[in-house]
Amino acid sequence: MFVGFESRLVNLEATPIFARIAGDGPPLLLLHGFPETHLMWRDIAPILAQKFTVVCADLRGYGQSGTPASAPDHAPYAKRAMANDMIKLMKRIGHDRFMVAGHDRGGRVAYRMALDCPSIVQKLAVLDIIPTADAWSRADARFALSFWPWSLLAQPAPLPEDTIGVAADAVIQGALSGWGSPSSIFPQAVRASYAAMLRDREHLHAICEEYRAAATLDRDHDVADRAAGNKIVCPTLALWSGGGGLATWYGGEGGPLAIWRGWCENVEGHAVAGGHFFPEEFPSETAKELAGFFEV
Repeated sequence: MFVGFESRLVNLEATPIFARIAGDGPPLLLLHGFPETHLMWRDIAPILAQKFTVVCADLRGYGQSGTPASAPDHAPYAKRAMANDMIKLMKRIGHDRFMVAGHDRGGRVAYRMALDCPSIVQKLAVLDIIPTADAWSRADARFALSFWPWSLLAQPAPLPEDTIGVAADAVIQGALSGWGSPSSIFPQAVRASYAAMLRDREHLHAICEEYRAAATLDRDHDVADRAAGNKIVCPTLALWSGGGGLATWYGGEGGPLAIWRGWCENVEGHAVAGGHFFPEEFPSETAKELAGFFEV
């Protein structure tokens, strides 16, 4: 995996961030979701590196990145803090402006970055998400039963840490096989890496803190932006799983694209084949979609 990519651990003020870097073109940052790490881009990044300078980073608390201490309000794991990591990472390696694609949790970091720092994000792609405040305000039994990490991991410590830490393999299996993508798309080495992350108490606590922030501060930040009329100004691409919940849950409102139109000045998008993990299920097709959108 990642043949030809440079591995780099960049020591930022707040925490070290791990990234793999390759290519020689416009800078493109790729951000992962839960329960994944940068490894989710293993088949997509080499394709995109033919046209872009690709940076695949582990979010703080995930993978090989650091796990800085949290706070009672969970602010160190709010998407605003995580977005700031990525801006500093990209600047440190020579990119003051760049494009970004994020799947799942990484998509939330990516759109927060675009809202907070519009002069830095040139283009944005969000994969299989709607904004956090919208997801919470529209949450129902289908949402709670399907996307169980939102409520389970957000519970006060140490309940989720104690529960998940002793059943990491079961959690990984449940997540990777429960959201519409076949579990066979995940090589054993990748599964083992994800499970090892959940067995590490520091990383697990950090990931839970990230979900606690999503239930509180991230939602508040979205609500504040909406009240202020702030919008994402860069060109935006929204892709979502044609076999997942987003394809059907919001049909009465015009679907995910209609929701994103309320947040973006310039957005396009559509459903794609596959389940929630469609970037790993259909990497060539996903890479083609992203390359076509990000090409300058």
